[in-house]
Amino acid sequence: MTTGAIDDGLHESGLRAFLRLYATLFRLAIIEQFQYRAANYFYMIGMITEPVIYLVVWSTIADARGGEVGGFTAGTFAAYYIVWTLVRNMNIVFTPFGWEQRIREGQLSSQLVRPLHPIHYDLGFFAGWKVVVIVMWLPLATVLSLIFKPELNPTVAQMGAFFVAIWGAYLIRSLLLWMLGMVTFWTTRVSAAFEVFFAAELLLSGRLVPVRLMPDWAQQVAGVLPFESTFGFPITALVGPISNEELVEGLLTQAFWILFGVAGVSFMWRRAVRNYTAVSG
Repeated sequence: MTTGAIDDGLHESGLRAFLRLYATLFRLAIIEQFQYRAANYFYMIGMITEPVIYLVVWSTIADARGGEVGGFTAGTFAAYYIVWTLVRNMNIVFTPFGWEQRIREGQLSSQLVRPLHPIHYDLGFFAGWKVVVIVMWLPLATVLSLIFKPELNPTVAQMGAFFVAIWGAYLIRSLLLWMLGMVTFWTTRVSAAFEVFFAAELLLSGRLVPVRLMPDWAQQVAGVLPFESTFGFPITALVGPISNEELVEGLLTQAFWILFGVAGVSFMWRRAVRNYTAVSG
């Protein structure tokens, strides 16, 4: 089915047309990405290098310090960084660097005449890709588990919270990077801003090191930024240790950042489109 066919179907009114869009984009992404499963596998295998390095380093430190660091044993670190590989792949969304191409090649102009906000097309397509990612991740996680022997004993509440949290993380990061990408409407010198964002995310999200092991001041900074909701919280939700109250608090924090992202995208989009129209005209 072509994009035009999808758009024609959206002239129906109401929730049914909206759900049809997501279902169609979801299905198309699954079909497309399974066709490129070899490329996806090589991409995922390449991404394993980063967490394996972290895992080996922290496991070595734990062994050197009597078996643990800040409550993390070698087995806990193994569980953390194996789950990390899935959360990292769930966090792959449309890059802000892609906005320059969309504007330069006129792709945005065609998106403006579609019946729904363009972000829905990105959200639906990348969500479908995540299904392929999860299926392909399972064998890789099995191999890593056999090698590194993770300690992972989640409760039912943790597993349920983790399922919600990884999709919440996907939404938050999609919205944040959409907001960041829209800076391109006002200036072409955006690479520095993008790099600052990604550096802050790397350091304060729990991606480089579990937030619990950071200095107190860094934990406080991380607590008021959205990065932990996209990496650290989903991982900790499954790996633990975490209480049910902390699970609820983490999910509510994700809900806050989702609402913040929706409001931010809406606010910036209205102004960005006016600026784009003025320049194009």
